[in-house]
Amino acid sequence: MTAPTQRPKVTEREARQVAEAAREQDWRKPSFAKELFLGRFRLDLVHPHPLPADEDVRRGEAFLARLKEFCETRVDGALIEREARVPDEVVTGLKELGALGMKIDPKYGGLGLTQVYYNKALALVGSVSPALGALLSAHQSIGVPQPLKLFGTQEQKDAFLPRLARSDISAFLLTEPDVGSDPARLATTAVPDGDAYVLDGVKLWTTNGVVADLLVVMARVPQSEGHRGGITAFVVEADSPGITVEHRNAFMGLRGLENGVTRFHGVRVPAANRIGPEGAGLKIALTTLNTGRLSLPAACVGAGKWCLKIAREWSAVREQWGRPVARHEAVGVKISFIAATTFALEAMVDLASQMADEDRNDIRIEAALAKLYGSEMAWLMADELVQIRGGRGYETADSLAARGERAVPAEQVLRDLRINRIFEGSTEIMHLLIAREAVDAHLAVAGDLIDPEKSLSDKARAGAKAGGFYARWLPKLVAGPGQVPGAYAEFGDLAPHVRYVERTSRKLARSTFYAMSRWQGRMETKQAFLGRIVDIGAELFAMSAACVRAEHLRATGDHGREAYRLADAFCRQSRLRVEELFGRLWSNTDETDRRLVDGVLAGDYAWLEAGIIDQSGNAPWITDPTPTESLHRKIP
Repeated sequence: MTAPTQRPKVTEREARQVAEAAREQDWRKPSFAKELFLGRFRLDLVHPHPLPADEDVRRGEAFLARLKEFCETRVDGALIEREARVPDEVVTGLKELGALGMKIDPKYGGLGLTQVYYNKALALVGSVSPALGALLSAHQSIGVPQPLKLFGTQEQKDAFLPRLARSDISAFLLTEPDVGSDPARLATTAVPDGDAYVLDGVKLWTTNGVVADLLVVMARVPQSEGHRGGITAFVVEADSPGITVEHRNAFMGLRGLENGVTRFHGVRVPAANRIGPEGAGLKIALTTLNTGRLSLPAACVGAGKWCLKIAREWSAVREQWGRPVARHEAVGVKISFIAATTFALEAMVDLASQMADEDRNDIRIEAALAKLYGSEMAWLMADELVQIRGGRGYETADSLAARGERAVPAEQVLRDLRINRIFEGSTEIMHLLIAREAVDAHLAVAGDLIDPEKSLSDKARAGAKAGGFYARWLPKLVAGPGQVPGAYAEFGDLAPHVRYVERTSRKLARSTFYAMSRWQGRMETKQAFLGRIVDIGAELFAMSAACVRAEHLRATGDHGREAYRLADAFCRQSRLRVEELFGRLWSNTDETDRRLVDGVLAGDYAWLEAGIIDQSGNAPWITDPTPTESLHRKIP
């Protein structure tokens, strides 16, 4: 048995410094969402709605047609759920279809689809089997192809991308048993040894890890002569000596997911397989996720569409008290929420994806907002569908089929969607990540003022810099087009909502500034406040996307009237949520909750736990798994 890997000891400040160093520091391109948080409603960045090139549409639609036929004739989602495994022949068929190379350039054997059509493909596959959608997403959104595309050498692209486009499955390995969103404690090491590195450590929750052929692994290189060290990214052959897959994890949902625990014991990796310089691993990971995160809300769009279809069909035939349940207001409001939210979420994802394809804007905040908002709203939509279905919503599809009813897997969809609020950055981490980007302009000019380690002279210079910035910025938050009747008239009946977004973005910026002035250096501890700020921004982005999409559909004559109704309903619902969030910025129980938590952790309320039996056992909360025979399997 190998000894447990030694965990680095880091302070809270050191952990923040590691995360900060991994951020993209510069904003070289405009960002609609960044400007929104600063109180500047840059409608010109998203309207008119950007459109894909005709050739991209032709290739994308042709592939979607082939993929749809494949999913309808060769994928049995119920079987995957029942057996908790995707059949090898299904994966082989997807390889032959080119689905592994959707985002890989044709010169390497890929399909070269745009982000828009890649997302549509994931939504389609995920509607049949979310586990299969997750396999394709983990392979291409965060697996080896994307970091190689962005940071790989030409030699690496030539060596690996043709394999990844047609035959090899990839996985992304960052998380460890005791390391989640705090990479400063990363314990897996990559020690330089001649023209190679030797990897040792354990990785947890390695999606695709059980069946992967190639891995992108984040490991810590020790600092030494000739080596700057730091967290570094490597491409690793999954069948390398010393790699074992020691456990296939089982979850409440995504039962076909090939997710495991992977151990590295003296694994030699050629230096030529290092992606980027030493110490650039986290920056590579975060940059990869900027667009990679769009795959999750794309899957959520597919789930929303399915929830809407089932809710519509079921509520029209199920009668109670003399009429269809959809005609009862208590159920009708749920259907309205599902329909309006699905429209808005698809608008967000398509808009952010098209912006990513055009590469004119920095979409790091837009993609993060889409992931945050999509994962939260899709969960709510699925929960509402279960409620609409009643007891049948809680019953499994197999049980329904066994007694002769339609096999509607509502409870499975609810289980499958739950992970999206954790995958690729939990909701809580996404709040903090987006909040950090949203206040970047403030920290750039006034950060030294609230940094306790800065000298008085540094603070004085920062004060002068901040004074000039705020003298120009604050007056612009007082008035704007949102207060002018008739502004944004091109949006017709949706113009009041567009005006609302403009003036509310200024209110959001004022609230953020007031909070920074009030709490200064303690601002980073006000995580509940920052979460509400981000949630308001997410609603404003969703409203903007919904209105822009509706106007685009109206202008093209494609369901324009219906789109206006959906956008109007969504904006009305969203505005109520925004107003509630604003109220909770300053009237909340945050301080009361903090004091209560202190008491809970101190054991003051342990007596409240009496009267139950905890059957979870006495094993350690966190442990390195015991080395075992490898469970890795190769799909031919």
